[in-house]
Amino acid sequence: MVNVSEHELVPDHTLLEDDSAVEEVLEEYNVRRTDLPKITRTDPALPDEAEPGDVIRIERDSRTADRATVYRLVVE
Repeated sequence: MVNVSEHELVPDHTLLEDDSAVEEVLEEYNVRRTDLPKITRTDPALPDEAEPGDVIRIERDSRTADRATVYRLVVE
């Protein structure tokens, strides 16, 4: 079976495990956790330990900004 998360075209998905890191992100963007865009728990690119309610940092290559960082809320 192929592990999709290891494919070169799939951006890095990192679980924000530290509550203070999540709070910093929410404060920086002036949003609540539920305001973040959603990603389903069944998405094959998610880390195995991700649970609903967790926040994921996704880092992609960008033509205009070298690296683009976005955040997603894991939902069922």
